[in-house]
Amino acid sequence: MASKPSIRFMQGNEAVVEGALVAGLRFYGGYPITPSSEIAEMLSQRLPRVGGVFIQMEDEIASMASIIGASIGGAKAATATSGPGFSLMQENLGFAAMAEVPCVVITVQRAGPSTGQPTAPAQGDVMQARWGTHGDHPIIALCPSTVRECFDLTIRAFNLAEKYRSPVILLMDEVIGHVREKVEIPAEDDIDIIDRAQATVPPEWYHPYEDGESLVPPLVPFGEGYRYHMTGLYHDISGFPTERPDEIAPWFDRVFAKIDENLNDLLDFTEEETEDAEIVLVAYGCSARSARHAMRLARERGKAVGLIKLRTIWPFADTAIARLARRARLLVVPEMNRGQLVLEVQRAAAGRAKVIGVNRTDGQMITPAQILEALET
Repeated sequence: MASKPSIRFMQGNEAVVEGALVAGLRFYGGYPITPSSEIAEMLSQRLPRVGGVFIQMEDEIASMASIIGASIGGAKAATATSGPGFSLMQENLGFAAMAEVPCVVITVQRAGPSTGQPTAPAQGDVMQARWGTHGDHPIIALCPSTVRECFDLTIRAFNLAEKYRSPVILLMDEVIGHVREKVEIPAEDDIDIIDRAQATVPPEWYHPYEDGESLVPPLVPFGEGYRYHMTGLYHDISGFPTERPDEIAPWFDRVFAKIDENLNDLLDFTEEETEDAEIVLVAYGCSARSARHAMRLARERGKAVGLIKLRTIWPFADTAIARLARRARLLVVPEMNRGQLVLEVQRAAAGRAKVIGVNRTDGQMITPAQILEALET
């Protein structure tokens, strides 16, 4: 990483690799799968050069398990996959949520279900990212729509994982993973890197799940003299299994509160031309690229159209959508699926504005023309 800004021409998956290394990634366990394979290929060469470890696991189940173990051991850890592999990771992803293990899961979405079209783009894993595991828990999921955002949001994913002691999903798609763009990489000194909190008490006083003012208890790596238990069962503040309601309920309250009480830090979106917009496009990922072009064409034709581009998918930007719904008559949600995030937009709009989706599932990108046609509704 240069000490001054540099200009690069790079692929989205390559930008993810660069961002991960800057963020401090030191362990990668994964299994190759199109369209994310470049991430594994590049890290297999780059990680050993910085003292990190790369392991090709036997499958995606083991990949997710390996990064959990590496993180508990103190390393910043990640894996990358696509839809079918993401499905296989869900049980261990639930363990990471229960045990509050910081890690990053990069999923470069492709058309499905099943093996689908390995080289074709889609956005069909949005709800899987939120609800793929069983049980109740919050999740953080970020979504880039440019190569520069791949770099920035990868760093942000690691920072949020460490700060909130949570798995974080970088929800990409094939177009963003494989598109190449000119990118300005900032100087290393201008990039904020967050590491997990350290324990401030002696080993005999340490509790890995203790309620505290920050809502995020420090996670001390195994092997550093702090003895504690870690399990996928409901647990007490020491990590040992419990069936006591007076210990289970506080855990739920704290885990949700650490997300719900920090939405100002977690939510990330940009707005363009929304001040006077009668119609607002709500977009993310590669669809946001078409939506932005459609907005500009509509403005040239005299239509008051704006755009909100979501870089944080989960938690959802309820307040921002509700605000826009109070001002606009129509919210249009372009997605490369049969309609997933549009349901959240409808919920947040709460009838204040009409909400419609523009959908495509044939492995081709939504075009600005398709979006413009929907604006005539």
